[in-house]
Amino acid sequence: MKADHLSRRSRLLTAAAAVVTLSAAATGCGSAPAQGSDSEASKARSAADLGGMDKLVAAAKKEGELNVYALAPTWSNYGQMIKTFEKKYGIEVHNEDPGGSSQGALNAAAKRKGQDRAVDALDLGTAFMQQAKAKKLLAPYKVKGWDAIPDSQKQSDGSFMNNYGGYISLGCDAKAVKKCPKSFKDLLKPEYKNKVALNGNPNESSSAFSSVIAASLANGGGFDDVQPGLDFFEKLKKSGNYVPVESTKATIQKGETPISIDWDYLNLGYGEELKSKSVDWQVNVPTDGQYSQYYNQGVNKYAPHPAAARLWLEFLYSPEGQNIWLRGYSRPALLEKMTEDGTVDKKAAAKLPEVEGTPKFPTHAQEAEAQKTISEGWGAAVS
Repeated sequence: MKADHLSRRSRLLTAAAAVVTLSAAATGCGSAPAQGSDSEASKARSAADLGGMDKLVAAAKKEGELNVYALAPTWSNYGQMIKTFEKKYGIEVHNEDPGGSSQGALNAAAKRKGQDRAVDALDLGTAFMQQAKAKKLLAPYKVKGWDAIPDSQKQSDGSFMNNYGGYISLGCDAKAVKKCPKSFKDLLKPEYKNKVALNGNPNESSSAFSSVIAASLANGGGFDDVQPGLDFFEKLKKSGNYVPVESTKATIQKGETPISIDWDYLNLGYGEELKSKSVDWQVNVPTDGQYSQYYNQGVNKYAPHPAAARLWLEFLYSPEGQNIWLRGYSRPALLEKMTEDGTVDKKAAAKLPEVEGTPKFPTHAQEAEAQKTISEGWGAAVS
């Protein structure tokens, strides 16, 4: 989702990044006090507080800008999301460090209070969003579709909520690998020597962090015990199968990472994009370690463009925005509601891989403890 010094977003700098404004300088390099931090919009907990959506749109257009961080264009269709938002509202989106991480986004929010280049809205893995909340960086805001978001996927105070997610999966270049793996157990086979990679470091990337949790579930562990996940990667390293290269579309195309453990929506997106490069990229959700997780959205309490930040969230949670996620192979938070009311993109929904069973999620306390365990043990496991 968008678990990043757990994300994500894991440095996916690609040519597609040209669709957004990349330069940090574009967001303003000075440290002048933000003009919107004490505005009426900065206190709004819903569009109704500003007099409705029309008033919110007008206020956001007046600000004319939106600062975001680490939203890789190829990540769950973010490139299309940003382009559509800019065209729809005439608001320029400054996407700083699109190949960055959740940790980087959190740092930018925490260290730039009062600056006009502070981050307006945050897209973070749960562990990082919990840190943002603990640091009192979030402004409670409930979007129009708030009631339809499952209670288990939102904070009751409106501080943040799930938006899009997916399952940890195994991507595989079927032309470079004779038989693609379908489980974590398979990854230990000798035939996969120097072939298995992650999308980043678990201490910086949510996808890599979640991969360790999935490996733990596949090896007798659980949300209260992720050590088996670290033990698995230690075995993978010792067997010579683990490749310490951050997996991206580019490394896949070059043949450097023929097997990648990553979110299914990223792996599926790679498969679609790499067809023209003669790469037969197959994707399987591991049978022995099914793990699903969502990224979260929140408004920075110190957003220099508070109306634009709130409008951005409204757009993300609108049927239009949710369907853009869906076309990027991710599962939007309002998928069930949209399926019921007929606003879902049925063709896009049909492309999602089928997974049996109901996904289970760790509590915030379990995820925080898992983050601590993985942070302390990852270096030793793969050294």
